[in-house]
Amino acid sequence: MRFAVFGVGGVGGYFGGRLAQAGEAVTFIARGEHLRAIRERGLRVDSLQGDFVIQPAQATDKPAEIEPVEAVILGVKAWQVREAAEAMRPLIGPATLREGNCECRGVTRSLLAFRVCNLPVVCA
Repeated sequence: MRFAVFGVGGVGGYFGGRLAQAGEAVTFIARGEHLRAIRERGLRVDSLQGDFVIQPAQATDKPAEIEPVEAVILGVKAWQVREAAEAMRPLIGPATLREGNCECRGVTRSLLAFRVCNLPVVCA
């Protein structure tokens, strides 16, 4: 599968890194100093399950440079979801997984992101 990880912090970096380590095609969407570090030194993950580095790691700050993917991992803070959702539009194509988690207590980040992009969502 082809994945895009939008927000390469603790959560996005870990899960995207594990996917890349397993041989999946992963592109990391990052910015600024974090993007530069990933491009120069790879994505480093320190984990109780074993540290690793993905190098070279595919990384960009321009989602439009990537063809649509099958899945987007949204690893941004709640207050960044709307901006991230707008920026990830170019990543969404006909084969992109469109499932969200519908929680009783409100809208989850992934569900909100799909709503911002005006995409249909299947609640699991």
